[in-house]
Amino acid sequence: MTKPIVATSRPLPAEFAVPGADIRFGPERGFPSPQDAASFFAGATAIVPWITEKVNADMLRAIGPQLKLVANFAVGVDNIDLDACRAARIRVSNTPDAVTEGTADLAFALLLAAARKLSDADRFVRSGDWANHGILGPADRIGQPVPGRTLLIVGAGRIGYATALRSLGFGMRILYWSRSQSIRFEQAPLNARRVELDDGLAQADFVSIHVPLTPDTRHLIDARRLTLMKPTAVLVSTARGPVIDEAALAAALKQRTIFAAGLDVFEAEPKVHPDLIDLDNIIMTPHFGSASTTSRAAMSALVAANVRAVLAGHEPITPVV
Repeated sequence: MTKPIVATSRPLPAEFAVPGADIRFGPERGFPSPQDAASFFAGATAIVPWITEKVNADMLRAIGPQLKLVANFAVGVDNIDLDACRAARIRVSNTPDAVTEGTADLAFALLLAAARKLSDADRFVRSGDWANHGILGPADRIGQPVPGRTLLIVGAGRIGYATALRSLGFGMRILYWSRSQSIRFEQAPLNARRVELDDGLAQADFVSIHVPLTPDTRHLIDARRLTLMKPTAVLVSTARGPVIDEAALAAALKQRTIFAAGLDVFEAEPKVHPDLIDLDNIIMTPHFGSASTTSRAAMSALVAANVRAVLAGHEPITPVV
């Protein structure tokens, strides 16, 4: 009996186990073109794309009619044409719980780093400028305090909630914006208050973005909304790059409309808007919110469980389609 082919776009941790399948791992750095990805996936019963692979109708046709599952190695599924998968009766799954803690850790790390200008301070030391400058004076490299300040969570999902939990240790006041009410946010221990987005941006000292990318959330944070924020405010995003208008953010940072930003996601990854590169009031990381040993192991195990379930004729564990 021919083994079903399970093709993953990148090598995965050992927790990815599908007994009885022919598992094929893609290259460490991914594929140079969509055509290369489609050729690698061709003939597979289940594929495991990374966020860089755009799974559309053309790719589905190239893979073949035997394809049963697109098991995305991510929470967000904006890289997948869900309508095309529905039309072809192909299931789609994601990894919703596995990335929560790691991504929330990074969101709060970016918040702290941006508030205290850690990226700029690190460059100051490494460049030798500190040695030339001498011991810092009372007014040198002053950041923003975090304890007791107001945090606006934009998007009341798992990662937003976990990020808000981390703020409790700093005694922060929590606001949240979501298209629907979240009782969980409003109950103890968060005791958060739901606000309109514009009002929340005006009140917040820190803003952390956690919404999925949809047509409605593309450039949700634009030039107009950036002007609503305090000049001492810090903006953080671990969501999806296009939720923030990068050109507008670069202008706001350069003009000191807001104090600082911390980004793990970008509009045209892995490219970064050139106007952000030389700014001293932004810290940037390479979309690695889930890059902890526990998160990646949990993601691999969950993806494997989804694949095993579908190959056995069952529903995915975490279905999207």
